[in-house]
Amino acid sequence: LCSNNNPYASFGATLARDEEQNLWSTPHDVTHTEADDDRVLYNMIVVRNQLDKDSEEWQKLNYDIYTLRQTRKEVRSRWKHILEDLGFQKEADSLLSVTKLSIISDSQNMSKARDILLKLSEETNIFPTSWELSERYLFVVDRLIALDAADEFFKMASAAYPKRSGGDRGDEGPRPLQS
Repeated sequence: LCSNNNPYASFGATLARDEEQNLWSTPHDVTHTEADDDRVLYNMIVVRNQLDKDSEEWQKLNYDIYTLRQTRKEVRSRWKHILEDLGFQKEADSLLSVTKLSIISDSQNMSKARDILLKLSEETNIFPTSWELSERYLFVVDRLIALDAADEFFKMASAAYPKRSGGDRGDEGPRPLQS
């Protein structure tokens, strides 16, 4: 019997495994598969991993997984951009950080947070057209309500990512914000 006592022997494999389960592009995110959209992505990864890597189905699923991850990164980037423009440069990442331990600050804010999130979805392009509203952003809006910044966030999102008639043109990037 040959034993491997090198504690770093599986380091690369561990990183690859962590990246594979990294549904929100946050290393060691223990909250994945907690929300519905996380479970969808997780299920896509499970199905893809059961397929032959040379198959057309594997390639299509791999592309879909990559596209979904990139869309999530873009949405998060849009939110971060607006938060930073609101003056939350140092706090933007923590405001966007949602884990299974996150709570709604005030239960009375829940309906207002839902209304603002829905309004953001319907009246701006901060989310792509095909995007299903994520529960994670409900927590972020709740935090903005607690900071009395939710209405200003909506105004800035409307200016930076206005809804355009004739289809979703959210790939153009943000418009310069007016001060």
